[in-house]
Amino acid sequence: MAPDSAPTLPMAEDAPRVNLEHLPFTTDKGVGSLAQLGLVVLSTDGTVEYEYRRVLQQVPGVSLFHARIPNDTAITPETLKAMEARIPDTARLLMPGYDLDCVAYGCTSASMVIGPERVIELVSEARGPKSATNPATAALAAFRALGMRRIALLTPYVREVNQIMRGFFQSRGVGVPVMGSFNEGNDPTVARIDAQSIRAAGERLAGEPDVDGLFVACTSVRLIDAVEEVEAAIGKPVTSSNHALIWHSLRLAGVDTALPGLGELFRKRMA
Repeated sequence: MAPDSAPTLPMAEDAPRVNLEHLPFTTDKGVGSLAQLGLVVLSTDGTVEYEYRRVLQQVPGVSLFHARIPNDTAITPETLKAMEARIPDTARLLMPGYDLDCVAYGCTSASMVIGPERVIELVSEARGPKSATNPATAALAAFRALGMRRIALLTPYVREVNQIMRGFFQSRGVGVPVMGSFNEGNDPTVARIDAQSIRAAGERLAGEPDVDGLFVACTSVRLIDAVEEVEAAIGKPVTSSNHALIWHSLRLAGVDTALPGLGELFRKRMA
């Protein structure tokens, strides 16, 4: 057809022999027949979606939808606080029109800087899920389920962020007599800390006699694949930001299934 010519309308003989419209149909719950989860992921996070998938492959009928929130690669109290204003717009990107069972905001340190209750409020007002959580809230729920009142805290953060995290837990009645950090302020680097490093550091900290278990902070840190091994080595329960967040998301969504190979927490219901 020449560029300036008008489009040619189909001739009657070109019409389909059969052209049925308004065919009858029925609907089901779609890909999330058991539960539909939403997740706000940091733009720099290379881990949390992988760990969600590792768990959810054991739970047919649970779907995960995620949207990325802009953040700085440098983890400081200032860059963490800056995400507060971006949470509502990012949460609104999560499947408009879907009645999501739970939406999780995926940043541990920002949840503590902004305040976990404020994070839940922002997500709930913007997106209206049936429930919402974040790593700080999920960690506290996991500690209650596991009977962890005094924790060994392992983080990748710089000292200023570590102090905020320890202060947060202690203000919520969780003792932190033992802590250690990789002191790495770059989020993409944190995502590449290997399992052996996590295990060695975790065993060193949780081996102290006055702690009930180990908490590994930061959604960029990988623990899911090694959690059972670390628990066996230290003889105490172990959880992490992602580990607790995924468990809490499922439990809030009404999925109480006990899952093998994922540590003691995934055999627990919420306390």
